[in-house]
Amino acid sequence: MSVSQKKNSKGILLMLISMASFAIGDTFVKISGSFLSPSQIMFFLISGGLIIFAFIAIIKGEKLKERRALSPILLIRYCAEMLGLVAMIMGLTKIPLSVVGTVTQASPILVAAGAVIFFKEVVSWRRWSSIIIGFVGVVLVIQPGGQSLDYSVLWAVAALVAFSIRDLVTRLTPPDIPSASIATFTMIAAFPFTTAWVFFSGEKFFTPEIDWAVVACMVILGSFGYLLLITSLRIGELSAIMPFRYSRIVFLLILGVLVFGERPTVSMLVGSALILISGVYIMWRERITKQSHKKQ
Repeated sequence: MSVSQKKNSKGILLMLISMASFAIGDTFVKISGSFLSPSQIMFFLISGGLIIFAFIAIIKGEKLKERRALSPILLIRYCAEMLGLVAMIMGLTKIPLSVVGTVTQASPILVAAGAVIFFKEVVSWRRWSSIIIGFVGVVLVIQPGGQSLDYSVLWAVAALVAFSIRDLVTRLTPPDIPSASIATFTMIAAFPFTTAWVFFSGEKFFTPEIDWAVVACMVILGSFGYLLLITSLRIGELSAIMPFRYSRIVFLLILGVLVFGERPTVSMLVGSALILISGVYIMWRERITKQSHKKQ
């Protein structure tokens, strides 16, 4: 096995562990909804993330005093990340875990469409077809024409849009700013908002009903998953590693059934499969395109 293959294998393993961590963390977020409000969940996630990411940045010797932290591009990224997190928390507390996870995992498909619109990227009919198929998958998951449509699913759609904007804007962020630093800046930017949300909603920051074990698990697993995600993407080739990001859908489907007794419908399973196939195909086509450009 070559050095490149070994790096890719390690990156894939870390990506799988990362997605499993995110999925289990999402499960704890949903569980915490039984004793915490969405604003309190947001407060603990942001506060915990700020401490963890700042500690990681300091340990790695990264600069936390960065003038560019207030650049327009990063400010847009902070807002998109924050809005996406709010929408995802609202979704996790109101609708099935598997639905939220599946819809938000369609982000790379929406990013591919956004790259065409905003960055004027040239896309073949094959990729356009895969983008359309991916959106059909999202529609099948949320079932907008169903008689029992729960409009709370729109929170998952809002999270999908916000996270897609975040990923698009990330392409324009300075590449020399370390990931842990950007994560810390994002937590700092979100902290005043989440604090005000709890305060003005008339809720307490700490209540006797808090299950600290659940809170610790959702914060640590979310931060751990994020750290492994960044590490995996920096080890090997993106085109080889990124498709395994969709393993989160599988993990969430399994956890939804085992922990919450969810019963995915045939429509949802088909939609999940379409999102997975479409996303993987888009990434594969990007890899082929890059390889052809290098040869020219």
